[in-house]
Amino acid sequence: MEWNIVTLDEVDSTNEYAKRIASEVPEGTVVVARRQTAGKGRRGRRWASPEGGLWFSVILKPPRVDPRLVFVGALGVTDLLRDFGVSAGIKWPNDVWVEGRKIAGILTEGKANEYVILGIGLNVNNPIPEELEKTATSMSTLLGREIPLEVVLQRLLEHLSRWYGLFLKEPGRVVEEVRKRTFILGRPVVVITGEKVLRGRAVDVLDDGSLLVETPEGPVKILYGDVSLRIPEMDTIEQKG
Repeated sequence: MEWNIVTLDEVDSTNEYAKRIASEVPEGTVVVARRQTAGKGRRGRRWASPEGGLWFSVILKPPRVDPRLVFVGALGVTDLLRDFGVSAGIKWPNDVWVEGRKIAGILTEGKANEYVILGIGLNVNNPIPEELEKTATSMSTLLGREIPLEVVLQRLLEHLSRWYGLFLKEPGRVVEEVRKRTFILGRPVVVITGEKVLRGRAVDVLDDGSLLVETPEGPVKILYGDVSLRIPEMDTIEQKG
């Protein structure tokens, strides 16, 4: 994959900017911002994105829009963190956690048969607000030093390129790797969809990317979408983003 990097000092949201230009630019265009004024996560949540973090969106043009593409981002981030000696896990479907705290979130948006925007927010050198210190962390906090953002971006894009290439050929192998790195399997979970609350135990990530949850009423398949997933035993509330 050849990357065409567009660097901005400030933008409302790299995903929104990417959507505005997606039809006119080639696949592999990457929109990077020093800060976002209206960064967003899933379910319309605001993503705090001050200077010091890595906030970017990749424009992809696969043969078809597939919600499992979010896994490409999650695997890329966990590989990147491993490069720096940090062991991370995936909180299905789109968050990366380290030591019980969130360090990154991935958001995919797309237009059928045209493009997919893979947005990634990674806490690198940005300060973590005091109210989120128990639920969020950053690379600099974990490593005790600042890391050049350009180095982090370069390495992360290398990993994304590899996983995206594999996804186009064998998406099942990507899901298989996600299954290995998803730390919530075997744990009690609470799944919130709209006003519906489902309690059970996460038991598997299925081949279509959905989460299988065992409940007192039987197994339930949770699709990636407008859902919120919490882990009661960790006694945390996920970082808004």
